[in-house]
Amino acid sequence: MRIAIGSDHGGFELKENIKQWLSEKGYQFVDMGCHSLEAVDYPDYALKVAEVVSRGEFERGILICGTGIGISIAANKVPGIRAALCHETFSAVASREHNDANILVMGGRVIGPGLARQITEFWLQTEFAGGRHACRVAKIAALEKKYCGR
Repeated sequence: MRIAIGSDHGGFELKENIKQWLSEKGYQFVDMGCHSLEAVDYPDYALKVAEVVSRGEFERGILICGTGIGISIAANKVPGIRAALCHETFSAVASREHNDANILVMGGRVIGPGLARQITEFWLQTEFAGGRHACRVAKIAALEKKYCGR
């Protein structure tokens, strides 16, 4: 599985911690930025990750900003993206099983590295359940097509 990871300055330190964990676990990933604590705009990094996931160049994405809220809103504007803001493992698992989330979003100022690693692990290891949930995801795609033209 190939993973695209990105953050703004508010999520930079947590992103660096998650990258270390991904390396330790043998995951393939590409860091789409940002690359320092210098203030940047989160929509720019949401777009970088969301576009490559939407195009199928990466199977999954991880985005981190200060709260996770803004970057998740921005990522979800890209057709085909189902970005889920998760600050505990229950939501992380449900976002994969029920919603086929393809981008995990976390808040670097909301949770610490230990919990973030646990959330990431659960999220990456959980498969989409399909079945009745596939119908619901298809309805989301239909809404996207109706209102976004794709």
